[in-house]
Amino acid sequence: MKNIGVMTSGGDSPGMNAAIRAVVRTAIYHKMKVFGIRRGYQGMIEGDIFEMKTTDVSNIIQRGGTILKTARSKEFMTDEGMEKAHQELSKHGIEGLVLIGGDGTLRGAAKFYEKYPIPAVGLPGTIDKDLAGTDVTIGFDTAVNTAVEAIDKIRDTADAHNRMFVVEVMGRDAGYIALNSGLACGAEDILIPELKTDIKKVVQKVKDDERRKKNVHILVVAEGDDFGGAMEVKDALIKSIPEADIRVCVLGHIQRGGAPSFADRVLASRLGYAAVNALREGKYQVMAGQINNEVVFTPFADVVKQSAIIPKDLEEMTRILTT
Repeated sequence: MKNIGVMTSGGDSPGMNAAIRAVVRTAIYHKMKVFGIRRGYQGMIEGDIFEMKTTDVSNIIQRGGTILKTARSKEFMTDEGMEKAHQELSKHGIEGLVLIGGDGTLRGAAKFYEKYPIPAVGLPGTIDKDLAGTDVTIGFDTAVNTAVEAIDKIRDTADAHNRMFVVEVMGRDAGYIALNSGLACGAEDILIPELKTDIKKVVQKVKDDERRKKNVHILVVAEGDDFGGAMEVKDALIKSIPEADIRVCVLGHIQRGGAPSFADRVLASRLGYAAVNALREGKYQVMAGQINNEVVFTPFADVVKQSAIIPKDLEEMTRILTT
C-alpha cells in the first residue's frame, strides 16, 4: 500500500489533530503518500483532497477541532454519493483510509466497503465514549475535564446563593460524561440515558436534602436522558417544589472545544500510529481502540452494533455516593 487517505467526520473532538499528525508522520516514515480529505465524506464526494506533508501537521497536536474540518453527509449514504466518492479516491490512487470519528463514520465505512473494496481503519473520535471496542475514545477525557471545571465554578455560585443548579452535559445516547463529571464534582444526583429516571425519587431526594439543611444541589443531566434535558428536569422540580430557587446551565458545545488533555493527545497519537501499521499489515475494516492499556482492533460490525455499557459497580457506587 503506497497511498492512503485520512479524514475526520461527524462531531469534532479534542485530539483529532493529534491523530491526524500521527497518521501523516507514521505513513511518511514508511515511504507512503498521505492525502488529507477535508470535510469528511462530503469532501470525499466533492474531491476536496490534497497531499499532506510533515509540515502540514506541525504545531497542531495542542489544538482542538480538526485542521481537516468535519461534516455529516447524507449524500454519501446513497449509491450515487458512494460512486462519486470512489471516483475521487481513484483519481488520487488512494488504496486505504484512516477514518477518525464516531459510530456514523464507521457505519459509512462498512457500507462503502461492500460496494468498493477500499480498506479502512477507524479511530474512535467522539467525546461521548459510546463505542464498544475501546475503554476510552479520543476527546472524552478533555470533555469531562471541561465539564468538571465548569461544574466546580457553578457550585461556587450555587453555594453563595443557596441555589439549585441543573447542569446539562452532552451525551445523546451515552451518559459517560454526565456520570464521570458528576462523580468528580460531588453532584447530588446524576441522570443518564442508561438508567431510567424516576423523577419522583429525584424530587423526594431534593426535599430530603432540604430537610437536612443541605441548601446546595447540583444535578447533572445527560442531554439524552429518558426523562428529558435540564429544562424538563427543572420544570418537574418547580412543579413539586415551587419555592425552590433553581437555575439551569447547558454546557453544550464548550465540551467539544479547547486544547486536548495529555491523555487525549497520547491516545490519539498511539491509535493514529497503530492505524497506519494496521493498513500496512493487512488489518482492514477494523477500529483501533485501547483496552486495558493495550491497542486492540475490533471489526466495524462489532463496534457499531452495540454501545458501551455502564459497569454495574459504577452504577452502585454512583447511587451510594450521591445519597
